[in-house]
Amino acid sequence: MQQKRPRIFTWHIHGSYLFYLSQGNYDIFIPVKEEKTEGYYGRGETFPFGANVIEVPVSQVKDTEFDCILFQTNKNYLEDQFEILSAEQRELPKIYLEHDPPRQHPTDTRHAVNDADILLVHVTHFNRLMWDNNSTPTKVIEHGVSTPDITCSGELEKGIVVINNLPSRGRLLGWDIFQEVKKHVPLDLIGMGTEGHGLGEVLHPQLPEFISKYRFFFNPIRYTSHGLAVCEAMMLGIPVIAMATTEMPIVIQNDRNGFIHTDIAVLVSKMKELLKNKQQALDMGAQGRATVLNRYNIKRFIEDWEETFKQVIARKESMQNLIMI
Repeated sequence: MQQKRPRIFTWHIHGSYLFYLSQGNYDIFIPVKEEKTEGYYGRGETFPFGANVIEVPVSQVKDTEFDCILFQTNKNYLEDQFEILSAEQRELPKIYLEHDPPRQHPTDTRHAVNDADILLVHVTHFNRLMWDNNSTPTKVIEHGVSTPDITCSGELEKGIVVINNLPSRGRLLGWDIFQEVKKHVPLDLIGMGTEGHGLGEVLHPQLPEFISKYRFFFNPIRYTSHGLAVCEAMMLGIPVIAMATTEMPIVIQNDRNGFIHTDIAVLVSKMKELLKNKQQALDMGAQGRATVLNRYNIKRFIEDWEETFKQVIARKESMQNLIMI
């Protein structure tokens, strides 16, 4: 007898994460509104989603069968579920996927979820460490990215920064660091909301080929999760230079698979070194690619999520059976 594919309901929050998540053996249902407000964009036109990412008009959500609810923001958890899900659907197995470290206070912020019946999934060990997770059970599922057909050529004697809306996101994402570094080395910036300060948006399917020509990838972010853009750059074999904060120190080994530091001047010095020595950059990038192939490959990521959905759904079903006995 063929096993039923799990039916997962979630919101479209992070397009690239949703794309990688959708590579698994389950169906993902996302709500859509005409207004296309946050979480209700539908499939959109940026990512090549497969047939297992299914749009559901908000008016039909309560009449659609699901096996698990996946929250990704406080708004999903505190507001959206009560507006669009039925009372029965809100009793389904639930997972909260936390993409970020705490913002209000780095160590003393309590997570919005405080429920022993919900699994809180963090995308990095750093995030789980920093959040006060209350009584909620937690798990870490590290990122996974696809392996592209191309690798870094390093032909452009420039660095590349890939961050959406960097000018408006300020110090947290390192806007000031980017501006300072650009005074000393040639840097290009791409991403939504970077027009006038950078080259603008490059759609995700075109991103690998576009950035593969650059000599290095610079991540100026002070405080965030381990970005998918960093994993994607490493998968291409582009050497990554970044701030030695959050998850970076357990991913990057200096002068082997990348370079990290908290002194911007030291980072600039390393960038200049790579600009002068293409082979050094390619060798470092190759080691970075090996790191990602081992740690952040899409197969491991999907297996983690398939097993997690299976366990959460089975646990809820077993508890319901006990109640009925």
